Amino acid sequence: MRKKLLSFIILLLFYFNPLTAQVCTTLGQNPETAFPVCGTASFSQLSVPICGGRAVPSQCTGTLFEDKNPFWYRFTCFTSGTLGFVITPTSLSDDYDWQLFDITNKNPQEVYTNAGLFVACNWSGEGGLTGASSAGTSLVRCEGPGVALFSSMPALVAGRTYLLLVSHFTDTQIGYSLSFRGGTASITDPVEPHLKTSSAACDGTTVRVKLNKKMKCKSLAANGSDFSINTAGTSIIAAEGIGCSTSFDMDSVLLTLNNPIAPGNYTLTIGNGADGNTLQDNCDRLIPVGENIPLTVFPIIATPMDSLTKIGCAPNTLQLVFRKPIFCNSIAADGSDFIVTGPVAVTVTGATGSCVNGLTSSIAVQLSAPLQSGGSYTIQLQNGSDGNTILDECGQQTPAGSAITFVVSDTVNANFTYAIVYGCNQNTIQYNHNGNNSINNWLWNFDNARTSNLQNPFITYTNFREKNTTLIVSNGVCKDTASVAIIFDNLLNASFEGTALACPNDPAVFTDKSEGRIISWEWSFGNLPRVNVQNPPAQLFTVGNTTRDEIVQLIIRNSFGCADTATQIIKVINNCYIAVPSAFTPNGDGMNDFLYPLNAYKAKDLSFSVYNRFGQRVFFTKDWTNKWDGRFKGQGADTGTYVWILTYTNTDTNLRVEQKGTTILIR
Repeated sequence: MRKKLLSFIILLLFYFNPLTAQVCTTLGQNPETAFPVCGTASFSQLSVPICGGRAVPSQCTGTLFEDKNPFWYRFTCFTSGTLGFVITPTSLSDDYDWQLFDITNKNPQEVYTNAGLFVACNWSGEGGLTGASSAGTSLVRCEGPGVALFSSMPALVAGRTYLLLVSHFTDTQIGYSLSFRGGTASITDPVEPHLKTSSAACDGTTVRVKLNKKMKCKSLAANGSDFSINTAGTSIIAAEGIGCSTSFDMDSVLLTLNNPIAPGNYTLTIGNGADGNTLQDNCDRLIPVGENIPLTVFPIIATPMDSLTKIGCAPNTLQLVFRKPIFCNSIAADGSDFIVTGPVAVTVTGATGSCVNGLTSSIAVQLSAPLQSGGSYTIQLQNGSDGNTILDECGQQTPAGSAITFVVSDTVNANFTYAIVYGCNQNTIQYNHNGNNSINNWLWNFDNARTSNLQNPFITYTNFREKNTTLIVSNGVCKDTASVAIIFDNLLNASFEGTALACPNDPAVFTDKSEGRIISWEWSFGNLPRVNVQNPPAQLFTVGNTTRDEIVQLIIRNSFGCADTATQIIKVINNCYIAVPSAFTPNGDGMNDFLYPLNAYKAKDLSFSVYNRFGQRVFFTKDWTNKWDGRFKGQGADTGTYVWILTYTNTDTNLRVEQKGTTILIR
């Protein structure tokens, strides 16, 4: 509660005094500028600027937590295992908190909104060392005094990226140290640092060096002394880490030369610069002194029409790719730089680049309609409405008439036909697809129960209810799907509803519920006359001396000569007068051994109770077929008179009936 209350007070202060709340501007104090972590390194933060205060979702219910005076650390797991670390405040009374997020394939800013990124936390209200260790017993430690300062070690997964927030709850600005130890996961990049590639600008005055991984910005000598080039009269006079203004590390370096270099082949070599080292990765490993890479300065020539990305099915955009960046302002937005010809007329309606700093390496050419007719097409460059074709970063114009030929596949159609051969026991369907437009793959799905890869399969059915058939066709590029619901004309399912039991003089009613295109019905009711209408008149069964079962049968037929039969049993009751015997003899001789309401066929909501002479209820039931066997508490009840109470609702009159009486138990 202490931290929760203080956080609330601070939020009020921020609200009433906006100058108190500060945006974090120091590198490392925002998720996107987090410190890159090497597991072998320790971090020492001498002071902590006051800023932040943005809420982060946590697993602690009902409590608001913030990135208060924060620093962030980013790392990748290279070997799965557990993560252990310790945050040691310079002043041991200071209260430091932390939370770990999994930001794999996520924008780092999602830590403020996406609760699903949570991995572990410790928001204890105590001051002192905190972190994750084998001594911890939970991944979630929430605010308040007395809460353990160490959480259990979270499990990291190889290949995933994580962010660690260190939040300084105490406003002393006194720093801390952070070290990673005790866990089994590896967060140390095993790749050694090296130079990767180099490329020269058009005018030969700058060279861009690509590194094989991110390396520390502070390890680069600003005067370019880390690099040399093997040509007389030319030296490197400056070096800039790309992105170092907003990050601690870089993967590219821009070198500035004192003189332009002529087209040709050169060697770029790295050595110890004025700062006494080469370039360092985040684990302080150095690119070896003397390592070199080739540098080719190309003659200034126009960038050709290079290539198209893979053509898909029915393309309505053509994506051109160029080996050199193209000036975006040289692309006519109306697409008039390009003309497309082929088996059908094609109209270009626009062209755009994926522009960064005014340059793009690709151009999307928009068409008025998808290309659905297969064949060979050509995209050709011409002078557009802006008076030119396109210009590369060196200012060279690609010649009009440059062209690329490409092939478009036919669109396909999955529509199919079918023919049904009817039978009484099974139906057979012949499915047919025409295979046009170079289709070479068929995938049939029959009710999600069977499949086929044949062009024209035969399928048999023994169940005649509605069938759903789907076909997916493809020619290797284009795909189409068609589905059909098939209704069989010979579906035949006999079914009826009817009276389940018949008391004397009660008519029995039966209603047809059959399915199908039925042309005849045949009813039989035991010894009663047969009936040949859909819904027969009420039947009156003859009552005998005993209750008996009668078989009711319905046979239906359709125009295919097929038949189906449904059968039910009706119980014909000889006596439906509800009564309770005046005596019973529970001696096991098979005669009058039980006490119960006789013939309660027309009773609903029934209850039956039996009481002895002391007023004790010795038997109770709501099911009239549940009979009292003359026992009470597991023992045979005494001989004598018992009182019974019977209540029920008569199903004929819907009136409530209550009866009382006595019965003699005789042994």
